[in-house]
Amino acid sequence: MPDALRSLDDMLANSDGMSADEVHRLRSEKVLGTTAILLHQEGDAKASELAAMLAELVTLDLEYSETDWGVDFYDAYLEVEPHLVPQFTQESLDRIEGEMRAATRKDKFEIKGLFVRPILPSVGLDWRKQLKAVGGPRPTNQARRVRTEPQHPVEDGLHFTNEWEHGVYQVLKEHQVKLPDNDTIGIAPLGALRVRKHTFEPDFLITYRGRVGAIEIDGPHHKGRRSDDQSRERLLRNAGVRQIDRIDVRDVSSKQDVEKFVVDFLKHLAS
Repeated sequence: MPDALRSLDDMLANSDGMSADEVHRLRSEKVLGTTAILLHQEGDAKASELAAMLAELVTLDLEYSETDWGVDFYDAYLEVEPHLVPQFTQESLDRIEGEMRAATRKDKFEIKGLFVRPILPSVGLDWRKQLKAVGGPRPTNQARRVRTEPQHPVEDGLHFTNEWEHGVYQVLKEHQVKLPDNDTIGIAPLGALRVRKHTFEPDFLITYRGRVGAIEIDGPHHKGRRSDDQSRERLLRNAGVRQIDRIDVRDVSSKQDVEKFVVDFLKHLAS
């Protein structure tokens, strides 16, 4: 059975041969997922908002604290992007912690305390060069996740998560150059956009003829996320994003394919 269809309980019960890190990851994911679902089942608006935040913004790390009366106790850390830390108020943490304790009731460990901490950036040996490329560590919504990640593409002072995004940008820029000054397009890679109860970072926000569109690039690891994509697209459309289109890198065999996609996207955005 594919892992996506197996319960985490089943995977943990048959964890022989797994590394300690893999078991730790599965246990943390089980606690986080069960907590989010319990919150969602509460039914009220605040609980649903917290459940969505856990699903979209958070990873969980469990750190061993102590053993008391034969029970292992762990401190739980919600790891989020630094700018999102203030969203997790003490009231929110108290409610999440209550459901998290319920989520581990049948396990052989308990949660001692719940905390929130910012995700630390992963830096390369060229981190000084990366900072200079953006003119110093100034706050920006552009490419928050990748600004200090090693080995990501940079062009025109803009950052891209991977080579596929970079390739689409180059085609968009070539198309931009062909347009007259009074009929041009704006290209915003990885621009953060706040909609009701969510912050999204579309791969590209495109402005054209007074309208806004979004391009999403689906990489090899995007499989199985269609339902999430539909919910996200609905929120973006409700916020005024006129056209949303996706390009799957697995279906792109040439630059001409990307060029056709861009032309079709702009045609529908302008129509």
